Amino acid sequence: MSTPSPSPSLPLAGIRVVEFTHMVMGPTCGMVLADLGAEVIKVEPVEGDRTRYLLGAGAGFFPMFNRNKKSIALDLRQPQGLEAAIRLASTADVVAQNFKPGVMTKYGLDYAALSKLNERLIYVNHTGFLPGPYEHRTALDEVVQMMGGLAYMTGRPGDPLRAGTSVNDIMGGMFGAIGAMAALMQRAQTGRGQEIDSALFENNVFLVGQHMMQFAVTGEAAEPMPNRISAWSVYDVFTVQDGEQIFLAAVSDAQWRTLCQAFGWADLLANPRYTTNNERVRERPALLADLRARLARMDVAQVAKIFEDNGLPYAPISKPEQLLDDPHLQATGGLAEVTLTDGERAGQTAQTTLLPLRMAGERLTVRQNPPRLGEHTAELLASLGYDAAQISAMQAAQAAA
Repeated sequence: MSTPSPSPSLPLAGIRVVEFTHMVMGPTCGMVLADLGAEVIKVEPVEGDRTRYLLGAGAGFFPMFNRNKKSIALDLRQPQGLEAAIRLASTADVVAQNFKPGVMTKYGLDYAALSKLNERLIYVNHTGFLPGPYEHRTALDEVVQMMGGLAYMTGRPGDPLRAGTSVNDIMGGMFGAIGAMAALMQRAQTGRGQEIDSALFENNVFLVGQHMMQFAVTGEAAEPMPNRISAWSVYDVFTVQDGEQIFLAAVSDAQWRTLCQAFGWADLLANPRYTTNNERVRERPALLADLRARLARMDVAQVAKIFEDNGLPYAPISKPEQLLDDPHLQATGGLAEVTLTDGERAGQTAQTTLLPLRMAGERLTVRQNPPRLGEHTAELLASLGYDAAQISAMQAAQAAA
């Protein structure tokens, strides 16, 4: 059922994925599979995926999560468009979707219908909740962060705060891709596909599982991260000269000794109250106040250099836009250019982040820009057996609707 890939050296070359997805979760699944070499075909409504036109915090969704894909524009409300979608989906190794429950069933594009046409099909549902009491609810990343303990853990006491990125949407899509790849391996043994469910709420619960386990092991509820009792004495953000900030850490007795020696703080090293990490943790408020006063007189570059030269953990407090010029990302090929498809900057290039792994010493990069709406419609319809007249008639009918 699969089609040849232009990159046969990639692990998923020859695998065809058809995705009926929008927003972040489903497109992330498709992006991961596409980066790994699959032919990923994005089925869009004729007016386009809505994320093509989002502003503000959603402006980066489409170019970020839809690289290395093809686009076919079909009107599923018209018989010809729906028939083409079913025909296309029946050729897939993997179908991925993230619409509300019942939508795909209404169109005959659910697993039960498509698996009758292709028993080898692997079908990945991206949902808010796995089947159960909550499955009828409408979920968003922020919704499950609030009900799943993540917002509580991220914010200060009494001030729940969502994480600063779409963590559940992105990870939920990644788990969908993991499930698809596992099912492909199993299909190689059984010859049969299967249905997979990946859900936002359950993903969020997995993320806070360490805090749930902390309670199970100790009987003590986890404090929100800003209010937690640190296991290490030096593990915090410090404000230095000119109001600059930097995260500094010393998470072992050896690192504590190195820190004191590097900064010439012999008095701290000799202080019997600070001999071991646990003793320093008990004295943490006084110790941190002392360190803050000492570091406030130093500039951020000086502090960073001392930590760097001595192999101590540290981090500048960076904003996302600053990472576009990050020397490590630039030197290691962690960013790649894509051409923007929509909006005021359509046709211009921008840098996008790649999957955070290497295979055989190489990054998985951009082979194909995010597609223009319907860019591959005629090509894909022709591959499904439609002739030129049928393709023209279908496109004209969709445009007139």
